[in-house]
Amino acid sequence: MIGVGLIGSGFIGDTYADALQDVRNGRLVATCSRDLARATALAAKWAPEAHAYDDMAALCADPAVDLVVVAVPNEAHLAAVRAVAAAGKGVVCTKPLARTGAEARAILDVVRAAGVWHGYAESSVFSPNIAKAHEMVTAGAIGDLLTMRAREAHSGPHAPHFWDTDTAGGGALLDMGCHTVESARHFFGKDNPVTEVFAWGATLAHADRTTGEDTAIALLRFAGGQLATVESSWIEKGGMQLRHELVGSAGRLVTDTSATPVWGFIEHPAGYLVEKADADTGWVYPVPEEARAYGFSQQMRHFVDCFARGETPRETFEDGVVVNTVLDACYASMRSGTWERVQAAA
Repeated sequence: MIGVGLIGSGFIGDTYADALQDVRNGRLVATCSRDLARATALAAKWAPEAHAYDDMAALCADPAVDLVVVAVPNEAHLAAVRAVAAAGKGVVCTKPLARTGAEARAILDVVRAAGVWHGYAESSVFSPNIAKAHEMVTAGAIGDLLTMRAREAHSGPHAPHFWDTDTAGGGALLDMGCHTVESARHFFGKDNPVTEVFAWGATLAHADRTTGEDTAIALLRFAGGQLATVESSWIEKGGMQLRHELVGSAGRLVTDTSATPVWGFIEHPAGYLVEKADADTGWVYPVPEEARAYGFSQQMRHFVDCFARGETPRETFEDGVVVNTVLDACYASMRSGTWERVQAAA
């Protein structure tokens, strides 16, 4: 049984704790938050026997902890990974790996120097819809994959730290485009790098809350000639939008991870419905088993299984560095208004 420690008590930390309930050979044994009461509450909710800490180093030193999941805001990723690596434990870090390509490379250098196992928690490539589409594309169902269009959208982040561009590192493109950039790499092949990008971004609806872009579109050109269009939005009300459209020489596939078999019109609130629902009455579209629908459970099973076997997982910090490097080029393109080359990732 792999003992898992969780650093972070916010929305994504809670989601990861939920996802870990589906991992047969992993058990949440420790939680950590700057606010000990929050760490204690998270443990009480998901793993009553887990130890609660308000210090990352203390959690990492816990002998019951084998693998640490980092689920803190972007600006704290480097410090958290350093604490894990210093303790010689395996580490999984939430997306994006960092705020910039340079910071992502610094994080990668930390785990390489320490020789610790690492996994990049990019959930989109593990979601059931994407997994099935990838299986079909790999089998040649739509011939040669030519283009991909991916959209991830909602009405805005749930926590204040996302809106602070100075500390978060970016806006909607960094927050959400990291998902779709990696899903593009997943479909077109990681041995087929993104060579250049063209991107546009603007603050259309939330200038009172952020200096970062709340809307962005990026075109990614791959070495093999394929094109991915990535759309990221913090201005769309009505819940999550998670959609991929894949066009090949012999067909096309569409995935909609936010589609739900449960919907209706209600006059009285029924509690939590779905992430960023915006309304709890009227027409509602609750998503059952969100942690599973969005791929969080599947990714945690994959990471724990790979760690237990000493195998390299499907998503590593190297992938996180590539994603950040592609996004760096996108931000450069927003500033220049021209196509920008993507620098080779370390």
